[in-house]
Amino acid sequence: MDLKDIKAIIDLMRKNSLSEFELEKEGFKIRLRRGSGNPGGVAPGPYYEEPAGASPAGAPVLSLAAAAPPPKPTATPEAEIKSPMIGTMYRAPSPDSAPYVDVGSEVGPETVVCIIEAMKVMNEIKAEARGIITQALVENAKPVEFGQPLFKIRPI
Repeated sequence: MDLKDIKAIIDLMRKNSLSEFELEKEGFKIRLRRGSGNPGGVAPGPYYEEPAGASPAGAPVLSLAAAAPPPKPTATPEAEIKSPMIGTMYRAPSPDSAPYVDVGSEVGPETVVCIIEAMKVMNEIKAEARGIITQALVENAKPVEFGQPLFKIRPI
């Protein structure tokens, strides 16, 4: 995770009035907190935790500012756009329209990638990340479960 990705998360936290954000993925964990109310007047900040088993038990949590960034993998890992609800996924706004995105489409955090119908309500699903769609994992008009991967995306 780059510094620009962390800054983007912080901006999203500000825009959405979030006080805490946590992400854990493939042995990498980041937790961001904002706001006051902590003793000593020290502003809370992001930190990086070593993956489980990578450091001795009881090892301190390292500050991102003081810690070396985790090594970058040689191949960029793909992320998944997951379903936030149970429903029926549609790749286009109507049966005769073009799909919102196809494999190879470049998307941004606000790009609508599909809609999920739940209880007769059409919910737009956004990419929530910048990248290129590498794979569509669900066919049009098929049921999806909560947390089910819908698309794979290569971050850019």
